Amino acid sequence: MRIGIDLGGTKIEGIVLDDDGGLVAKERVATPRGDYEGTIAALAALVLRLERRAGEPCSVGVGMPGAVSPATGLIKNANSVWLNGRPFVIDLERTLGRVVRVANDADCLTLSEATDGAAVGAATVFGVIIGTGTGGGVVVNRTLCSGPNAIAGEWGHNMLPWPVEGEWPGPQCYCGRTGCIETFVSGPGLERDYAETSGLARPATEICALAETGDAAAERALARYEHRLARGLASVINLLDPHVIVLGGGMSNVLRLYESVPRIWTRYVFSDRVDTRLVRATHGDSSGVRGAAWLWESRHKPEVHVAGNG
Repeated sequence: MRIGIDLGGTKIEGIVLDDDGGLVAKERVATPRGDYEGTIAALAALVLRLERRAGEPCSVGVGMPGAVSPATGLIKNANSVWLNGRPFVIDLERTLGRVVRVANDADCLTLSEATDGAAVGAATVFGVIIGTGTGGGVVVNRTLCSGPNAIAGEWGHNMLPWPVEGEWPGPQCYCGRTGCIETFVSGPGLERDYAETSGLARPATEICALAETGDAAAERALARYEHRLARGLASVINLLDPHVIVLGGGMSNVLRLYESVPRIWTRYVFSDRVDTRLVRATHGDSSGVRGAAWLWESRHKPEVHVAGNG
């Protein structure tokens, strides 16, 4: 059996999957925010509890924000900042006394959906998280692609392509640059745009609900969001030409995106027609944790694990 762990900023979710992908056990605990040693201890304790419920030794895969630097073996790019600069893989393996596979949470979502989700059978899959942030992952023939810098799929930290008036130079991003795709197509990006144009502060879910009722300000904000998401994904299609793009994260629940975004992206894709499918993640919020478990099924042995044990 396989244990998958999704290490989030506020919660840690763990599951046990059998050989057929069936759910054997599931548990959530709070993330010890700001406490690196406490996070390692909470992860290890969760793994041991899940393994007892499984009744046999299990492989362990972990999905997490950020990545493990192949150069140093230390965590980088994590918005759970207490993990950055730490030898996370080494410390977790030492605590558990076994090998652990680790990948970015967006990579795990992509692997999950390519294995037994919305993109099953597709040769090339680009997975997208559009929630608090904007992540991405690439799977080719059920093999997770990482790359020498462990940043494959990080489309959210490119500039928003084909900017129109008012989008340049763009909002400040936490990465230190301005105009990143993430600042426009994350949930907070929609909230910022709505607040700037309407003078009202509302959560993304409420903005989307208001748009459905015909509220003019919300509809205009969501229409701008759709156009920006379409341009961002068109640049991915021009580079990768994936068979399927899978959306996860809170904004993936906005059902109109699956009709409007492909209609818009045809203006920007360098092709006479676009056959790439845009689909919603089958496993929803569980895609990341399932993908972490499937790290042991993928033919890919993540470079982050090798670096972490370097």
